[in-house]
Amino acid sequence: MDSAAELRFREFVAARSPALMGLAYLLTAGDQHAAEDLVQSSLVRALGKWTQVEDPEAYVKRVMYHQHVSLWRRAWRRHETTVADLPERGADDATRTVELRLALREALATLTRRQRAMLVLRYYEDLPEEEIARVMGCSIGTVRSTTHRSLAKLRSQDLKELTR
Repeated sequence: MDSAAELRFREFVAARSPALMGLAYLLTAGDQHAAEDLVQSSLVRALGKWTQVEDPEAYVKRVMYHQHVSLWRRAWRRHETTVADLPERGADDATRTVELRLALREALATLTRRQRAMLVLRYYEDLPEEEIARVMGCSIGTVRSTTHRSLAKLRSQDLKELTR
């Protein structure tokens, strides 16, 4: 790789890392360490093909989705999440926010990786079904049915008491 391409890659990483981390955080159901691993491994893959990539962000996101859903990463799935600092018990609003986030995180963790990826692509990335089908390598019908089943599963979770 020549120095100009390396400079473009460094600039891309510096500019887009926060957005990629946010996406990875959602894909991994809030597991910070898994999100960091996902972004890092996706950027390493992108570096190998950097001079051939026309749309770097789209390429890295696609690599992230595929890496996340792939079978070999399932073995790395963590059942515990560590945090640097314990949440403080403060005002009722702060406690309610933490409880809601934890409940949402648990609900998202009940979905399969593919279901979470579809929901992230559809509702966080706001992609049309055709684009999701292209990125995920499946039919539009699969996107629709998977999204429908994923939302139904989330709706069936008992989150009502936390949203009052």
